[in-house]
Amino acid sequence: MKRAVVLQHAEFEGPAAIAEIVVQEGYSLDVRALHRGARVPRDLGRDDLLVVMGGSMGVADLDRPEYSYLPAEVELLERRIRQDAPSLGVCLGAQLLAHAAGAAVYPMRSEDSSRRVYEVGWAPVAFHGTKNEGVLAGLPSEAPVLHWHGDTFDLPANARLLASSARCPHQGFQLGRRLFGLQFHCELAAGDIEVFLREDAEYVRQANGAAGIEQLRQDTVRYVDSFRSLGDRLLQNILRAMIAP
Repeated sequence: MKRAVVLQHAEFEGPAAIAEIVVQEGYSLDVRALHRGARVPRDLGRDDLLVVMGGSMGVADLDRPEYSYLPAEVELLERRIRQDAPSLGVCLGAQLLAHAAGAAVYPMRSEDSSRRVYEVGWAPVAFHGTKNEGVLAGLPSEAPVLHWHGDTFDLPANARLLASSARCPHQGFQLGRRLFGLQFHCELAAGDIEVFLREDAEYVRQANGAAGIEQLRQDTVRYVDSFRSLGDRLLQNILRAMIAP
């Protein structure tokens, strides 16, 4: 049976809709909870799917012993890049993929570089392509999506930029034919977002102030239905691109 391996870094940041879509496509699902001691796989075949999810750690934490799995993930992603093997990185996963491809990953800062800034909550991304083109087929030119990050990355060499936001110009990219990075979250439903709010409340307050949680809840009610449809379409497009002969 075809296999999809998901690398998970936090209890509340699972694959969500990604799991449903890959199972519907006939893949077995192997979720590796790295934060609970699971191992980064060494036996992935060139046609196995790899999905690397988000987490509060980052590329700057590669040398920290409590995140000893991060260097192994980077090594795995470097092999996947050389093989042009089907891989999707989400949030932290996109940053690790960019790093493995040789691009810089760093904290977001204000325009004058005087302070750190974050992108947490609902904000529009612009998709760079036509609505009938490949992984962007059926998507609007711009749509609100959910962001949950404080780091960003340079676009890897020879990568195609797929999406941008006003605060973060590199929101999504395609590397080779079968590797993709998405800085934003397109896999979450309303219930998943509520879990994020509960488990990562301090991060929301750090990014958006004391009113940030309630504002994010209100925006979720406003946007989540159309967002879920868009997210499913984008994920299905990416999966088809990854498994195309």
